[in-house]
Amino acid sequence: MQFDLAHIWASMGLVSKLIAFVLVLMSIATIAVVVERVIALARMNAETRAFVKEAQPLLDAWDTEELLRVSDRYRLSALARLVSSAMRRFLRAESEGAGNLTPVELARREVERRREALSADLRRGLSVLASVGSVAPFVGLLGTVVGIITAFQSIATTGSGGLGAVSAGISEALIETALGLSVAIPSVLFFNYLTGKITAVETALERSAGELLDDMENQHGRASEERILEEAA
Repeated sequence: MQFDLAHIWASMGLVSKLIAFVLVLMSIATIAVVVERVIALARMNAETRAFVKEAQPLLDAWDTEELLRVSDRYRLSALARLVSSAMRRFLRAESEGAGNLTPVELARREVERRREALSADLRRGLSVLASVGSVAPFVGLLGTVVGIITAFQSIATTGSGGLGAVSAGISEALIETALGLSVAIPSVLFFNYLTGKITAVETALERSAGELLDDMENQHGRASEERILEEAA
């Protein structure tokens, strides 16, 4: 008997082929998620760097109208979307007048809501990697069990326990095990890699949001002092 993959595949039963097919689908799903997330993060980081270069001088000058226009041009940047949402909420609260909450507090709450939405968007697809990484070894183990059962069936059919009777089933079992591990290991590694990248982005967003809220606090305080002085005059 020639032990090559084509021969082993041809000798597999229907159940074993279905298990191998499921593992191949898991592998394709892993590759698709990884490629999509890597490209999305790269494009987002590129747009964020460009946005920061344009937005920082506008923020220092507190040119809110131009800042909003710049934010709308960089829709792939998580930071631009966060700044746009927070700034619009802050300006709307200031224009509507005093209420139970200050404009800065309303902007802070908008930042929290937007950060949660952005975090969910950044982590899109990671559940697939986590599921594949945890399930694929067990799917491979199921294929191993099926292969062992096939080996014992060969023994029962031939009435012999020699190598020729069990080699096909054992080969099938080992191939399924190796396939399951080869799908699970890269999935776990890429999950950890992408999680680290996304955590770094979330940390940067949190820091930038804090700086933006500080600027809003200062600007709101100056505006309040100016109104008080005008009223006193």
